Amino acid sequence: MQQSRLITRKSASNLALAFVLLPKPRRDAMSALYAFCREVDDLADNEAPPVAQRREQLAAWRADLQRACRNEAAQLPVNRELQPFLQQYRLPFELFDELLRGVEMDLDIKRYADWEHLELYCHRVASVVGLLSIEIFGYRDPACRDYAVCLGKALQLTNILRDVRTDAERGRIYLPLSELARCQVTEREILRGEYSDRFARLATGVAERARDFYRRARATLPVVDRHSMAAAELMGAVYWRLLGKLEQRRFQVFDPTPARLSRPHKLLLILQTWFGVACGAPTPGYGTN
Repeated sequence: MQQSRLITRKSASNLALAFVLLPKPRRDAMSALYAFCREVDDLADNEAPPVAQRREQLAAWRADLQRACRNEAAQLPVNRELQPFLQQYRLPFELFDELLRGVEMDLDIKRYADWEHLELYCHRVASVVGLLSIEIFGYRDPACRDYAVCLGKALQLTNILRDVRTDAERGRIYLPLSELARCQVTEREILRGEYSDRFARLATGVAERARDFYRRARATLPVVDRHSMAAAELMGAVYWRLLGKLEQRRFQVFDPTPARLSRPHKLLLILQTWFGVACGAPTPGYGTN
């Protein structure tokens, strides 16, 4: 687990933060899953090698993980560390394959025409991670899968809003072109980091769609699984407040410093979530308005 723990610690991500609420065996499994996700995502985003080379590398990751899922010897260190958890938590290769298809979309696609195409991307890179995660967390009601799908899309749309500037620097625009046209925002404005009331209106529409997914996640989380989903609920609470910070800024996301929650704020959310779990009645910290 050394490699996976190192990757998780170095990332300092909000997702890794949520692992603190898990018992150690599940925390180790999530670290291994996170390390896999981080490695393949970084591989796709590293624009130094040609696209063809990155595609071959992702194909190698897919083939190696498929060997691991078949209980054959995996070659890549992260996959070797993930392998015991594949069998323990019955993590299907089909979900990893779908996740890799999402990562591969970043090799070719720089624009998304409409919500349908963007939601496919969000499902593959975020909801699928949620579906894998709930297998590790443990759940009893199959409706928990709908919860994972909705929360994944909510988190990814929040990420997209936060990262408009850094994505534009790579020539990427994830905001649907249909929404750009509706709000009369041009691709060039986004690529050049030009903020306007029109952009704020565009971002507000995306934020409302994210809020709808937060509300749907809150509504679909089965009561019987609230305790086991504590780490996911912490993620929902962190990103819900991040979305609120973006709204307070009127979505001025072109500043060099992206919006983020302070460490004390995150610690408070951890304590609130932990207290809810300890009291046996955790309630979602998001989707309330």
